[in-house]
Amino acid sequence: MLYVRPEYYDKFKCTADRCEATCCAGWQIVIDEAALLRYKSEQGEYGKTLRRRIDFTEGVFQQDCRKRCAFLKENNLCELYERLGEESLCVTCADYPRHIEEFENLREITLTISCPEVARILLEQKDPVQFTEEEIDTGEEEFEDFDPFFFSYLEDARQIMLSILQNRELSVAVRVFLVQKMAEEMQDIIEVSDLFDLADVFKNYEEGANLAQAVREAERELSAFYDNAEEDFLYSQTVFERLYKLEFLSEDWEAHLERCQKTLYGGGAEVYRDTQNEFKEYCKQASIDGINMDILLEQLLVYFVFAYFCGAVYDDNVFGKIKMAVDSVTVLYQMFLAKWTEQDGQLSRENVKQMMYRYSRELEHSDVNLERMQS
Repeated sequence: MLYVRPEYYDKFKCTADRCEATCCAGWQIVIDEAALLRYKSEQGEYGKTLRRRIDFTEGVFQQDCRKRCAFLKENNLCELYERLGEESLCVTCADYPRHIEEFENLREITLTISCPEVARILLEQKDPVQFTEEEIDTGEEEFEDFDPFFFSYLEDARQIMLSILQNRELSVAVRVFLVQKMAEEMQDIIEVSDLFDLADVFKNYEEGANLAQAVREAERELSAFYDNAEEDFLYSQTVFERLYKLEFLSEDWEAHLERCQKTLYGGGAEVYRDTQNEFKEYCKQASIDGINMDILLEQLLVYFVFAYFCGAVYDDNVFGKIKMAVDSVTVLYQMFLAKWTEQDGQLSRENVKQMMYRYSRELEHSDVNLERMQS
């Protein structure tokens, strides 16, 4: 089995009771079947406690009125872990914040930015992210309905996309345009099941004259787009409003969205454009606690594309995976802008980190939301 991880993977250490936003509250923790069987068979008085605090019908831990896990103590440490040890944890608790995508003889593991510590690590990542590979003998696994031929094309496509996204000679807008255009062209081919033609798409976005031509076309289309303040305004507003179609996991998330929307779009297209331009100048001055906004946007795009793109082998939704990545980074940028506006032209590293992990919790902790963002 080949394991692939981002190079910063080993930097993560759980901050436990020092975490500013515990992962044991605010969302239901699903228990795997093996752990449920262990909890059912636990002997003694603590076994009785276990069974009182678990909803075996739904396969989740009970929560209190604050949506905190029944085993989460007031000091934010896990009572189950303390009483029965690390081996007692269910798969969800043992794996988090690791996000695992499994393919035939391949396991890709990332760290989800819904964890504040992971968000902090990503914020500090300055160089383009590289990925490490390690062969671990776990025995071969077979996946039904897995198309290795299609998957090899997806891997090639993702490598080209990551190369574009990490090309710092290009503006972030151009990089995003190219990756979206490539995904759109791939989707057109996939829908007629003529996969051999995907190689022709790849040629248009690899290094050389073809890529240079694609860049020129992207710059020309983007220039026309940004010259139209109303079109830019409506596009941004439409992307942001997609968030209202998701299920809300946090009680205050809808109010947060409404506040951001009013701040961003309440003054109309011209005010929005002026605010955008001022924020861009602010970001160029590298005054956000040392955060380079272009680098951060790149890291976020790479994060989403690496984690989710190759999952298209199971649903053929190549464009949807890229759309989710681009829309997610777009709305995060808008949230940074809204916070900066609300704070009279100030934005801190802590502000940025909070927006990252709060958005990720709404999106990545819900299969429903992940699917809706890809539609």
